[in-house]
Amino acid sequence: MRTTRRLSLRRRTALLMGTASLAAPMLLTVQAGEAQAFGTINSLGQRAEHERITRAALACAPGQASDGTCFEPRSIDQVAGHTGTFGAVGSPDSDEIFTPEAHCDDADFLTASGYPRTRQQASDQLIACISKLQGRFGQGVSAGSATLNGDGTVSPGNSDLSTDCTFTGGVPGRGKCNAIEGFGRALHGVQDFYSHSNWADKADPNQAVGVANPPGLNMSGPSPLLALKSGRPPAASSVPAQLSTGCFSLNPWGCSNRVTHTTLNKDTGLIDPATGATSDPTTNRGRITGNFDRAVKGAIADTRRQWADFRAALTERYGQEKGARIGCVLTHDNPVRDCR
Repeated sequence: MRTTRRLSLRRRTALLMGTASLAAPMLLTVQAGEAQAFGTINSLGQRAEHERITRAALACAPGQASDGTCFEPRSIDQVAGHTGTFGAVGSPDSDEIFTPEAHCDDADFLTASGYPRTRQQASDQLIACISKLQGRFGQGVSAGSATLNGDGTVSPGNSDLSTDCTFTGGVPGRGKCNAIEGFGRALHGVQDFYSHSNWADKADPNQAVGVANPPGLNMSGPSPLLALKSGRPPAASSVPAQLSTGCFSLNPWGCSNRVTHTTLNKDTGLIDPATGATSDPTTNRGRITGNFDRAVKGAIADTRRQWADFRAALTERYGQEKGARIGCVLTHDNPVRDCR
């Protein structure tokens, strides 16, 4: 989303405008920074891409009751966001804007003589991102216990969605909100991996491969690197030799001679929130040979994998009955009635 320094400033302005309607004035200073991801708001080129990816992956069809694999309307609103909110998946763009591990930034590398970063440095940064996302995933699983009473029945107060959850600034909330926050923050980085890296894309065939046109791996999702449920970061030896994410810095010279976020990102374009179909990619890398579509497809596939793994983690942590009930609470809009 940082195609030029001018656009960078416009993006920061857009995020400030978006957060003004979402939070108290005291939060605006932390939310005024530039988003580092698939879009979160509907302004200045962003089309709420994170929300649309998450809905395409996890929203129940209209009128369909959840079977555990999808989220009913009010519940998906909390995970994905809706008009006037970031949702859990967008929350890192409100208070972790300058945390590269939350967006899988700065793991850049190019197999070229004299590149200013080694493969080991790039792999270490990517592994730091994955470790952070594993921590968020685990936080969500741990928070799920609060949705149930001591006797295993659904806690009405901790599963209520009469008002939206708050996912900004570490403010604790209802048990359902806290569980969804951990899961959603993990999803943000997972989805960004496909936009910010060359995992799923291709290089421009009309240009020489180099810093301005890094190679693409053209691989599908889900990536085995993002096995968040395991809690074990991947070994550096498992990272493909040519894998790169983009370097990001507000300093105009901070990424000199490196593969940048501007060069590599596929952040913006139109996504159908029901089908995941894509059109109108707006970044240079996203326009190349279907790259935006591949990034979105990878993000959708991995979002579904992460939810299946999250449900499995609940069962492993709490046992079959309680784990299934917690999963039911998270996906259902009336869990007191539906999750007995």
